[in-house]
Amino acid sequence: MQKTPDADLLREMIGFAAQRLMELEVERQTGGAYGDKTPKRLVQRNGYRDRTWETRAGTVY
Repeated sequence: MQKTPDADLLREMIGFAAQRLMELEVERQTGGAYGDKTPKRLVQRNGYRDRTWETRAGTVY
């Protein structure tokens, strides 16, 4: 895909959707959102690593 404003928007949308889906999965598995202190929490989160993701629309950070 060429470097156009449309491709930039598509990469941002892919990145946002993927990040939100991953956050929802982690929240479900841990029993709470990041930073929440609730008695329902099952475990603690231990940070993350920045990674790039190569897609047809380009690199998603």
